[in-house]
Amino acid sequence: MMRKGKRFLTRIGDAVEATKNKAWKMGGSLMKRAKVAASDAKRGAGKARTLVAKRTRAATASVQRRAKATEVDAKRAMSKAKRTARSKLKVAAAGARKAAGRVERAMSPKKRAAKRRPGGARKVSGRRATSTRSALKKGVAKVGTAARKAGAAVDRAAKRAARRLARKPAKRGRA
Repeated sequence: MMRKGKRFLTRIGDAVEATKNKAWKMGGSLMKRAKVAASDAKRGAGKARTLVAKRTRAATASVQRRAKATEVDAKRAMSKAKRTARSKLKVAAAGARKAAGRVERAMSPKKRAAKRRPGGARKVSGRRATSTRSALKKGVAKVGTAARKAGAAVDRAAKRAARRLARKPAKRGRA
């Protein structure tokens, strides 16, 4: 005698089979979702990486531009300071030459007056005879003073240039 309906165990087996199929389908959709999420994450990471690289390049270029501008300013200030120092040194050398000339003239015997004048007038108008020692002292003092002034002038010029360089911001290049 044959039964019309399915047996209990068969029905359970069919239910398990149906559940397996559903789980398989669900797993496939979950896998798809996971793949989509992974590709999205990868794309986002790539975008972030390119953005970071772009910003890094821009910052590096900006720093390089500033460094170059500062270097140019420093060179300019340095050359200006050199020129100033040279001119001050020339002035100091001229002063030293002048002082040396004074010493030489003081050391040399005085020239005789062209015209003869009475004694009183000659003493007043003529150059007084200076002793060798005092003339030498005066000359040495004048040379020392000239050298000191020259050194101070060079120092001032260098300090001024350094101060100007520290105060002045870097110029931007023309676009």
